Amino acid sequence: MDEFGRAFALALRLVASLDRDLLEIVGLSLAVSLSATLLAFSIGAPLGAALAVYRVPGRTPLLVIVNALLGLPPVVVGLLVYLLISRAGPLGALGLLFTPAGMILAQTVLATPIVVALVHRLCEGLWTEHGDALRADGASHPRAALTLFAIGRAGLVTAFLAAFGRAIAEVGAILIVGGNIRGHTRTMTTAIALETSKGDLALALALGLILVSLSILVTAATFWLNRGVGAR
Repeated sequence: MDEFGRAFALALRLVASLDRDLLEIVGLSLAVSLSATLLAFSIGAPLGAALAVYRVPGRTPLLVIVNALLGLPPVVVGLLVYLLISRAGPLGALGLLFTPAGMILAQTVLATPIVVALVHRLCEGLWTEHGDALRADGASHPRAALTLFAIGRAGLVTAFLAAFGRAIAEVGAILIVGGNIRGHTRTMTTAIALETSKGDLALALALGLILVSLSILVTAATFWLNRGVGAR
C-alpha cells in the first residue's frame, strides 16, 4: 500500500510538472488517434450515408459485415495490418512498420466500422423522416446525404467522438505495428502496459490518469450532445 501511495504521489507530480516524457507520449497519442479518427470519419461517414440513402444490391450483407466488424479484436487488426505493411507484405516498400503512420492505419481500420454503423443509423432515421420531402424537392442522392448531415450534425459529432474513444483507448493493434519505440511510437496505452510490466508504476499511473480524464471528457461530450438532441 505504501508503494502504491508513493507511486501515485509521483504520478501526480509528473502530471503537475508537465514531465517531458509524459507530454511526448500524450502528444503522440493524440496526434495518432486524431489522425486515425479523421481518416475513419472521412471514409465511414459517406459510406454510412450511402448505405442509408441508396437501396443497392448487397446492401444488407454489407451492413451485416460492418456490424460484425464492430467486435473485431484489436490484436487481429494489428496482425492483419502487420502482414500488410511488413517488409514482405504488399505495402512493405512504404516503410510503414514501426512508424506512427502504421499505427494510424491500424486505428483507422478499427474506428471506421464504428463511424459507418453510427452514421448509417443516424441517416436511416433521418431518411425515413425527410426522404419523401427530399425526393419531392428533386434532390439527388449526394445532395440528400449532405442535407441529412446538416440536419443530424450533432449525431455526426457523436460518431466522431465514439471513433476517437475507440482509437485513443486501443493497445493491441498499435503495439503490434508500432512496437512502443521510445520517442517514436510510444503511446499512452502501450506505455501503460509495458511500463507496468517493468515496474515503473508512477509513469503508468500518470498516463492512466490522463487517459481516464480524456475518456471522461469524450463520454461527457457525447452525453450532452445526445441530451441536447433529445431536448430539441
